[in-house]
Amino acid sequence: MISFLKGYIEEKSEKSIFLDVNGVGYEVYMPTGSASQLPSVGEKVKIHTYLQISENGIGLYGFLTKDELNVFKLLITVNGIGPKGAVGILSALTANELRLAVLADDDKAIAKAPGIGAKTAKKLILELKDKFHLEDALEEIAEPVQTTGRGKNEMGDAHAEAVQALVALGYSNSDALKAVRLADTGDNATTEDLLKSALKQLAFL
Repeated sequence: MISFLKGYIEEKSEKSIFLDVNGVGYEVYMPTGSASQLPSVGEKVKIHTYLQISENGIGLYGFLTKDELNVFKLLITVNGIGPKGAVGILSALTANELRLAVLADDDKAIAKAPGIGAKTAKKLILELKDKFHLEDALEEIAEPVQTTGRGKNEMGDAHAEAVQALVALGYSNSDALKAVRLADTGDNATTEDLLKSALKQLAFL
């Protein structure tokens, strides 16, 4: 098994790169977001990889982080989603956006991926929900959300974390704040409860 490759970028496109590793060229398929973050041709890079061997041939799939690779491995455990489909999902959503969408039961966000319909999106959520953790998702959010003067303690930890998660999914700060405030989940609501309710509110904003 090839767990990673370290070499020089020989050529790159939107979906794959050719990596020169000690004179051997490897074609590595990557999510479009990861491919766009690669350095220029001729630069050295380390790619975490997954090798697929099947009756249809051999495919090598690459990722910039171990987290993205791990999410990819979880995706291909879902019946009906192969490596190419998993790469397509991770091209439409980052690993963390997918994690948050699964935890929030947001099948519409997942269904935006090419070749993934509503039925497959719901199935994916059902099969992966217990394998994702909200704490991991929130740790991956790089930039703290500005909460218009209200600190995290003042808002309540669960509310602030729900806002962070929604912003990570691509919603604006103002919409995220409004949706979380409108979420009707009770005083003891968890972040996950708030996310689910807030996503329903966002459908009407």
